[in-house]
Amino acid sequence: MDEKKQSIKEIKSLFEQTERENWNSLFVRFENDSRQGVRQLLARYQKKIAAAQRESERLEKMLEFEKKYGEEYVCICGIDEAGRGPFAGPVVAGAVVLPVGLKIEGLNDSKKVAANKREELFDEIKEKAVSYGIGMSSPARIDEINILQATYEAMHHAVEDLDVVPDLLLNDAVTIPQIPIKQVGIIKGDARSLSIAAASIMAKVTRDRLMIEMAELYPEYGFEKNKGYGSAEHIAALKKYGPCPIHRASFIHHYV
Repeated sequence: MDEKKQSIKEIKSLFEQTERENWNSLFVRFENDSRQGVRQLLARYQKKIAAAQRESERLEKMLEFEKKYGEEYVCICGIDEAGRGPFAGPVVAGAVVLPVGLKIEGLNDSKKVAANKREELFDEIKEKAVSYGIGMSSPARIDEINILQATYEAMHHAVEDLDVVPDLLLNDAVTIPQIPIKQVGIIKGDARSLSIAAASIMAKVTRDRLMIEMAELYPEYGFEKNKGYGSAEHIAALKKYGPCPIHRASFIHHYV
């Protein structure tokens, strides 16, 4: 068929059905099509290629620490947590061992990723990771031993939940006490290491899902929206209804 007789919709469908690395053949095929709509369509897909290249370079940069330590250590695990600051709910830690050199598009510090994209990344990490683990410390445990120690405890649980035994932990800024594995603490590690970013996604999504479930049990506090953090609405509900069983007493004594 003469390409000029193909509709713009059909040409778009061709691009969508073709792997990105093969788009150049389509650019060549339609480069002489003078229709403005086709020119705009080609420009749009050229921008997508440029964006994909920038993303690949960003991800390559986030493999810096995995490459740096990869010659010496075989099984590198990223560690991160979610939920150190909220008034309610557990602190959750994630531990992730990714295949060597794996790049997952859009993977970043969970705080920089939209909620729907985090959900997609969560599923992709589960599918592609060598292993992942989740650990938690409850609100009662946080009150008992303080949030920092509870965070360390959750990280221990996450490592224990792995199906493999890592020989190096890349941590987001902390050093976990009493763990017999070599550790490297990286400042802002969830934005600088893909392994830590993956762990941050696993921890964040796990905790957010749990808080949405808790909202059904304790609907007064808006946990489905605030995830236990101290929003104005949450504080107002605390003052009106008092705490529920998943509130951290040590975090809310100024309000109740």
